[in-house]
Amino acid sequence: MNRTRLHDCHGDVDRVPALLARVEAEGDAEAWAELGHRLVLEDDLVSPAAFGALPGLIRLAPKTARALRLAGTILRRAAGHHGCDELLAGCADAVADFRDLLDRHLRSRPVDYLATFVDLLAAKGEYHWSAVLGDFTDDFYHLPCPHCSVEVTIAIGDYGRYSAIRDWHVGDVDRRELRPVSSEELCGTGRWMHETAVRDGQEALADGIAHLFGRAECPHCASVFAIADEYASANRPVLR
Repeated sequence: MNRTRLHDCHGDVDRVPALLARVEAEGDAEAWAELGHRLVLEDDLVSPAAFGALPGLIRLAPKTARALRLAGTILRRAAGHHGCDELLAGCADAVADFRDLLDRHLRSRPVDYLATFVDLLAAKGEYHWSAVLGDFTDDFYHLPCPHCSVEVTIAIGDYGRYSAIRDWHVGDVDRRELRPVSSEELCGTGRWMHETAVRDGQEALADGIAHLFGRAECPHCASVFAIADEYASANRPVLR
């Protein structure tokens, strides 16, 4: 497949290669802005040209934050219905390099730590957590209790860490404190997320992850369940 003849979000096939050459040579803001609009749209649409441009953006990423962010945006939207699985698979080596770059950036404890963290989740193929993870200052997760099917609100933020039943007139009622998981109990993606946050001194993020991957009590039936497992089961996107 010719990666230089892929249509962008405006239906053109020749504008993206020209813009890539322009930003690599000149780096001007106008070209970067147009390139972003042609590769991705606000409604989460990502064009075939975006995957064609991804290796080039990743090559530029060590030199410019614009390329770093745009490559991350494309990967975060890779879970959508873009029909470009073959193109994405062809970027495997470049994405592996991008994961290494993002991890090095995290180790420097940058101002954009959370944005880089969720980009790395996407680069690892963890599209679900990349899409929903917040900074745990005002995070809410809504999921059905796996035992009685009542919708449970999970709050993890500065105002508390609890499960509750949401009443839209009076707020969260019948609150039950969450039970955070210990670092020794974590495994898989949760363990990587927590260990990375701890490694980089992101205490609030690490504590939020420990609660997100912990357990909650349903206020309606008093059953206890794993928050992350149930939320992921109910909300994980289906790749096509």
